[in-house]
Amino acid sequence: MSVHLDLGCGLVPRNPYGRERLCGIDIRADLRADPAVEIRAANLSCEPIPYPDNHFDSVSAYDFLEHVPRVSIDHARRTTHFPFVQLINEVWRVSKPGGLFYAVTPAYPFPNAFVDPTHVNFLTDRSSRYFAGAEPTARMYGFQGRFSVVREGLIRPQGDYHPVRPGLLQRVRALGYRLSRDAGHVLWEFRAEK
Repeated sequence: MSVHLDLGCGLVPRNPYGRERLCGIDIRADLRADPAVEIRAANLSCEPIPYPDNHFDSVSAYDFLEHVPRVSIDHARRTTHFPFVQLINEVWRVSKPGGLFYAVTPAYPFPNAFVDPTHVNFLTDRSSRYFAGAEPTARMYGFQGRFSVVREGLIRPQGDYHPVRPGLLQRVRALGYRLSRDAGHVLWEFRAEK
C-alpha cells in the first residue's frame, strides 16, 4: 500500500500523488478530518516527524516551509540549531528510497513571502540547491540526507499546485510568469536518494 504524508496539513491534507493511504501532520492537536486520514500533532520546528524511517512513498508541504525558522539560538546553553535544515533531514529520513518530496512556498522577492507575519523563512528558486546533489551545501549545517531534483522553479500557485510533468505549454507559461514577475511561489520536487 502506498502512503503519503502532508506537512502542515490543516483540516484538508493533500495527496498530490494519489497514494492509497493519506497521513498528515499539523501543529494543532484538535484537528478532525476524514476518518480515513490519520492526522498527528507535532511542532516540526522543534520536534521530529512522528513516523519511522523509510515509511512514506511521498511527502508534501503546501505553504508550510515558510513557517519553519531557519535558526534558533539558545543563549543560555550557547548553542545554535537549524530547524529548517533539520526538517528537511526528517523529510529525507521518513521517505522511502526513491520517495518524492513536493513543496510549494511563497518565494522571495514576491510580496506574498512577507505579508503573513508568521512567515519566518524566505526561500528563492535557488534555495533547493542546498539539499540536492551528490554533496548538498547544507551538509555544513548538519544535513545528512540527499535528494535529486525532479523539478524546481517559480510557479503561479493557482492551478500549478500539483505535480505533473510539464508539457511545452506549461513550460512556456512558467517562463512567462517568471518574466512578468507573476509567479510568486517556488516549487520543489525532489527524489530521496538512499
